[in-house]
Amino acid sequence: MLDVTAIAREILEREGGYVNDPDDPGGVTKYGVTVHTMRRLGLDLDGDGDVDARDVQRLSVEQAEDIFLEHYFHGPGIAKLPPVLWAGVFDMYVNAGSNAVKILQRLLGEMGWPVSVDGVIGPVTLRAAAEAAAAAPDHIADAYAVARRSYYFRLADRRPASRKYARTRAGGKGGWIKRAEDFMAQRYRMSDAAFQKRVAAWG
Repeated sequence: MLDVTAIAREILEREGGYVNDPDDPGGVTKYGVTVHTMRRLGLDLDGDGDVDARDVQRLSVEQAEDIFLEHYFHGPGIAKLPPVLWAGVFDMYVNAGSNAVKILQRLLGEMGWPVSVDGVIGPVTLRAAAEAAAAAPDHIADAYAVARRSYYFRLADRRPASRKYARTRAGGKGGWIKRAEDFMAQRYRMSDAAFQKRVAAWG
């Protein structure tokens, strides 16, 4: 059985510490937990009556791990998905919220299951995911990771300010792309040449 706590701790390591990047729509973040999430949860850690950057700075690793497990894994229903999908969908939910579920739903639709793309893990999505995992147990996690990488590329295509997350200043694969590829087999990872071809239009 997979250790979900271990998965959460790996995500914490990927997310890193306190970040206040004006180009990040998520706003001020620490360990992958945004100020918006903390406001929604009412985490006024300094007790001054509001939730702002100072509260984000006070967030502990243990608190972030609890938030991950309760609100990003169990809350949205990822725990009910086939275990082969847990790591990838959980990691993406921390990174992009319900878009993680929409990516899975689009993928299931492309595979032939009639699933609504609404970002909610309901009985139809669960049944489709279970059937897809049973039909292609060695490929579903890779397919999800590839779909996730495509999502990042499309996002960067539309929003130039986000391209720095997909491509480094030196022109190589950025954090988004590397993160998606961490969840796929080596044979599905882009070569440097293929990556350069994909991002050439960005200038």
